Amino acid sequence: MFGNPIQRLAALGAAAVVAGGLAVPAYAASHGHRPEKIEHVLLLSVDGLHQSDLTWYVQGHPHSALAALVKGATSYTQARTPLPSDSFPGMVAQVTGGDPRTTGVYYDDSFNHRLLPPGTTKCVGVAPGTEVNYTESLDKNTDSIDAGQGLPGLPGGVLAMTGKPQTLLDPAKLPVDPTTCKPVYPHQYLKVNTVFEVARKHGLRTAWSDKHPAYDLLNGPSGKGIDDLFTPEINSKATGFSGDWTQDNTATRQYDGYKVRAVLNEIDGYDHSRTTKAGTPALFGMNFQSVSTAQKLPVSGGQPGGYLPGGKVPGPVLSGTLDFVDAQVARMAAEIRARGLTGRTAIILSAKHGQSPTDPEALTRLDDGAIINALDAAWTAAHPGAKPLVAFATNDDALQLWLSDRSQTAADFARKFLLTHPATGNTITGAARTLQASGLKTVYAGAGAARLFGVAVSDPSHADLFGIVQHGVVFTGGKSKIAEHGGNDPQDRNVPLVVAVPGGHGSAQHTQVETTQIAPTILRFLGLNPSELQAVRIQHTSALPTR
Repeated sequence: MFGNPIQRLAALGAAAVVAGGLAVPAYAASHGHRPEKIEHVLLLSVDGLHQSDLTWYVQGHPHSALAALVKGATSYTQARTPLPSDSFPGMVAQVTGGDPRTTGVYYDDSFNHRLLPPGTTKCVGVAPGTEVNYTESLDKNTDSIDAGQGLPGLPGGVLAMTGKPQTLLDPAKLPVDPTTCKPVYPHQYLKVNTVFEVARKHGLRTAWSDKHPAYDLLNGPSGKGIDDLFTPEINSKATGFSGDWTQDNTATRQYDGYKVRAVLNEIDGYDHSRTTKAGTPALFGMNFQSVSTAQKLPVSGGQPGGYLPGGKVPGPVLSGTLDFVDAQVARMAAEIRARGLTGRTAIILSAKHGQSPTDPEALTRLDDGAIINALDAAWTAAHPGAKPLVAFATNDDALQLWLSDRSQTAADFARKFLLTHPATGNTITGAARTLQASGLKTVYAGAGAARLFGVAVSDPSHADLFGIVQHGVVFTGGKSKIAEHGGNDPQDRNVPLVVAVPGGHGSAQHTQVETTQIAPTILRFLGLNPSELQAVRIQHTSALPTR
């Protein structure tokens, strides 16, 4: 009936929507011909999603929106997100073309040996070194989904939230630059420009939606990369639930739904709030958080989170959440079709990070606080009168320490202690389990850590010690999590990467690629020069390979 695959699946999608089902218009591989010029790129990032999850879902749901998307796309089945596999470096990679050695962004909560503590107003004589916390803690009101804007009718009224979230950050909570003696906003911390900045430079409209106002980071060094940045606070109190939006998966889905609504409004040519007609952005998209919480929560809504024993099949909460994400992708694709944009829109689906472990039997939860206290005690005993060795730590399923003494001698001391220190934690059932070497299998310290990241030892922002965990280790003081990210486990770093453009046929590529390659690919699709990205020039990042 229809010779063109776009027309055929678009018609199927329309019929499915009328029938109450879900389908997407056809998209095809990036190597195929393009019947029309690509004018819009929709970037979707699904926190926690593994390539194996996507494969499982598509095989079991052949008529789903995700299956239709994959069928008409190039799937890069060996895509890898940067180390550390945290949300900040993972998202920054996708929009800059660079990893932490170039971007300077290692984690959303880290430490910098050069900057001064928040609230510093007289910088002369102040000792450098401070936590750099670009999380919900910066919000003017951490309890509110609008981060303190003071909107009525929350949480639903959050769509009226400003598209300039920098105004919702408390400057007194920001680290201070010793040269200017001024607060360092997230976008100023990023060392290289973004695809949003390049697009705006060429007169194109940009939009994005993410989980904290601190995602001002994605505006890039200019602070002006994103025309419409919608950032409802995910770690605020969830109305109608106990705790914040991440502590109940139903709540997280509701939260993600606000961002989906924003994207639908943008597809329709409005700003995220649907109050201003601005035109469909050339580059836009959002981050989904609900898969991540479905993987992390031991129980949600009375059902077990994570995966079934063996780690290959999602449990009931995660399976239902994949259905939810599939439905949202279908809504966006249907809206693109309804607005006549199918032939001019590319869709890229990936993830900032995966999550580990998937097999619940592999889980060992260790109290990182106890390990650090033991290290500091050993250091003080060997060096009477010395300050604690660990200046700051961020530990999820990697051990990251910034040291007060940056000498190689101190780094070697910490490394030796950790590799000879047994640590006792608990399993998925709560039973005690003791692991040798602090739950680590490899420790990079001092010059070794610098080499791991590809930077000079004197670089002020990388961890002075980075520990690769034994598979299944999650650093947490309690039993509230069954998975995490941040480390070098393949389950943290192997994420899906699906690139769909109008025309041609789908395919799978099994050679290893990096999510940094998304950025130059986006610019190529929009007819812009990828070399306008500073990280692309520095790291020689290529666009994704095509046939």
